[in-house]
Amino acid sequence: MKKILATTHAPAAIGPYSQAVNAGGFVFVSGQLPIDPATGEFAGEDIAAQTRQSLTNIKNILASGGLTMDNVVKTTVLLKNIADFGAMNEVYATFFGGDCPARAAFEVAAIPKGALVEIEAIAYQE
Repeated sequence: MKKILATTHAPAAIGPYSQAVNAGGFVFVSGQLPIDPATGEFAGEDIAAQTRQSLTNIKNILASGGLTMDNVVKTTVLLKNIADFGAMNEVYATFFGGDCPARAAFEVAAIPKGALVEIEAIAYQE
């Protein structure tokens, strides 16, 4: 059985997908662009601001299901430019304390809407 998670504190899905799906004790959070849900625009033009917004969107989606960033077990980070990895990583570290989730990070040819970063997450619900 699956349950859809949705919140107005993260950008609405702009296609045929859900913000997140809870299935079998895992919550799969769709890739989050750095869109501020209050404005519908990118939260900033640099990788730090965009990483912060993407992770804030994930945090808010998880909160809608009663979860926190501590529940995250895996993330995937898509970067427009791998040279931004260090700056992304500095912001990323502020969202995870203690035992960090597993992670993969890739440079990709393009990210929707011209974003610098997109982040997806998998969390575990006990």
